[in-house]
Amino acid sequence: MSAGEDPGSTLVRDPSADADPPTLGEQATRRVSGRAWLLLLAGIVLVMVAGALGLRSDAQMAVLVLVIVVSLVFDYTNGFHDAANAIATAVSTRALTPRVALGMAALMNMLGALLGVQVAKTISEVITPPSGLHGLTVIAAGVLGAITWNLITWYFGLPSSSSHALIGGVVGAGLASSSFVNWSSVVDKVVVPMVVSPVVGFVLAYLAMVAILWIFRRAQPSRVVRRFRIAQTLSAASLALGHGLQDAQKTMGVIVLALVTTGHATGNSVPLWVIVSCAGALSLGTYAGGWRIMRTLGRKVIEVDPPKGFAAEATASIVLYVTAYFWHAPISTTHTITSAIMGAGATKRLSAVRWGMAGNIVMAWVLTLPAAAIVAAVVYWVVHFWA
Repeated sequence: MSAGEDPGSTLVRDPSADADPPTLGEQATRRVSGRAWLLLLAGIVLVMVAGALGLRSDAQMAVLVLVIVVSLVFDYTNGFHDAANAIATAVSTRALTPRVALGMAALMNMLGALLGVQVAKTISEVITPPSGLHGLTVIAAGVLGAITWNLITWYFGLPSSSSHALIGGVVGAGLASSSFVNWSSVVDKVVVPMVVSPVVGFVLAYLAMVAILWIFRRAQPSRVVRRFRIAQTLSAASLALGHGLQDAQKTMGVIVLALVTTGHATGNSVPLWVIVSCAGALSLGTYAGGWRIMRTLGRKVIEVDPPKGFAAEATASIVLYVTAYFWHAPISTTHTITSAIMGAGATKRLSAVRWGMAGNIVMAWVLTLPAAAIVAAVVYWVVHFWA
């Protein structure tokens, strides 16, 4: 490497070298998008009708089962929506093939979901819904609001946060039903981490990439890339583990809230069957894959090479673990890894980040909480109108 050469330039791939036709996963995603919207519409109608009939017939157990099923469907959509977050950079840098990456992410998501319940307890304390059927209606409406926003952003390929969609949906349904909303928990555990975690992810990834560039400044670029491709296998697995640790617990929290509402649990612990079912749903959704979002994170924000991918994944993993175990905060895997990718890419030059696409992503972040809340409120009002 010459003295005047930009060290970052030797670690950035030529985009034209990676131009390839759409993968089978991308083609399958395009074909299934129409069906996904039909399934969403059918699901919303089903829950509305079932909720209204349940309120009339006092079929509390049937509605509880329905709420649990809808929550697990959300967990599944969370898996295919957010799977791309953990493996997009590893796939785009060819550190892993898509099939291997999805399998690895599914396994690590399953393991991560079994490692803690602190975030689940935080989610279950966001609102205090009414007891019985009325409370179940509130929870179901909140989850449907989150599912709707997940599918909208998935359709347009925007990596928005499933976590904040779920919280926004629950809060929106709570407000519509005049339930108690624990605003101190929402602010301390949701809003503050929502702002802080992307900033920390950006800064840490930037510093990590600066350190990598300095340490390997005299190394042969091809050898550096080859070694970091291997290292990315570990960093991608670590990020997938963190995704499971964070995101599966959010659905656990919703199910526990439903069980507490109907008197089937105290809320002091998470039943084992809830943990296993949420882990399984997230893992299955992950293997279904999120090809649209993977392409956005892996190519449209910044051209990612193995060193940048490793720096982004490693720092994002640290943020996920720290917030789950020490802050008990349900932060967004999406926000964290996306900002980390931008931070790692900014070490070359600020213009290397495609700020137009980054702006679209930030807009989706900002809209997630209120959009999911509005959809959830509408679902709640419709169910009560029918009832």
